[in-house]
Amino acid sequence: MTDLDETTRTALEAAAFRRLLEHLNTRTDVQNIDLMNLAGFCRNCLSNWYREAAEAKGIEMTKDRSRELVYGMPYEEWRAKHQTEASPEQKAAFAKQGGGGH
Repeated sequence: MTDLDETTRTALEAAAFRRLLEHLNTRTDVQNIDLMNLAGFCRNCLSNWYREAAEAKGIEMTKDRSRELVYGMPYEEWRAKHQTEASPEQKAAFAKQGGGGH
């Protein structure tokens, strides 16, 4: 494996993160509860991690702003356009895993 300098590694990680957000923004059919049930994290988790990283660098960021950065639009707008009611099966799987920290 090639050793990467810190700047290159950070740039590659940032590019991969942007690609992940792009992918999630094209797959609005994949609900957060699906992500939580399958992977243990969702778009809201990503936005929380983003905000925590900003705050660790001394950058103030609101929950709404970090969600907008992850969702590509205000969270309430995304919910109105794309969020569907969770099925009983999805809710049961979510409860079984302990709610994934939400």
